[in-house]
Amino acid sequence: MKINLKRFTSILVVLLVLSLQVTNVFADTYALLKFGSRGNDVVKLQQALNGKGYSVGSVDGVFGQKTEAAVIGFQKSNGLTVDGIAGNQTQSKLYAQSVSRGTALRSSQEPTDLYWLSRIIHAEAEAEPYKGKVAVGNVILNRVASNDFPNTVKGVIFDYFEGIPQFSPVADGTIYNTPCQDSINAAKDAINNVKPVGDATYFFNPDKSAGKWIVQNKTYVMRIGEHVFYR
Repeated sequence: MKINLKRFTSILVVLLVLSLQVTNVFADTYALLKFGSRGNDVVKLQQALNGKGYSVGSVDGVFGQKTEAAVIGFQKSNGLTVDGIAGNQTQSKLYAQSVSRGTALRSSQEPTDLYWLSRIIHAEAEAEPYKGKVAVGNVILNRVASNDFPNTVKGVIFDYFEGIPQFSPVADGTIYNTPCQDSINAAKDAINNVKPVGDATYFFNPDKSAGKWIVQNKTYVMRIGEHVFYR
């Protein structure tokens, strides 16, 4: 009887171990989330992306353009397949991370103005002269100070108009690329009130965009490198 009891106990232990292994296999299995997906899984995804600085805007449980762009940004920054789809690999990486990227530029868990400003400068003006880099930061900060735009650096950068991001790096995900030292220094100069383009609030590259609305409605300030600046 004792032998049978021992065997029974051994079987229970084996079954328990197998059960835990099966549980662990499925613990990191996530629902496939992509453009058009809705529900609580999307809410969780959006909260995690926002928490790590990949802005999706408001958390609404709808996988739209902003969420897709944020997923792409996260995938690019983490060496994942870039498809804008939050599959098992992407979600596992997202939920497993305890430290956000770019910690060298952060003094706290929340992104700083320097963190975002250096990234938009790098994304928009990496190949521009240093003065042009500072000028881009100048424009962003002028928008922050204006009543016509959001009142934070991050808010300005991720501002959308009729569903379209105001800055192309937000759309293509390059906003999440690591900035060079010149871009970081330019951001610092802009924050320290260096204003090579004065009160300009718009800029564009005329070789890539006609900027018709800006040209017709705003006042030309100057050209620096490939960018023209307007106020």
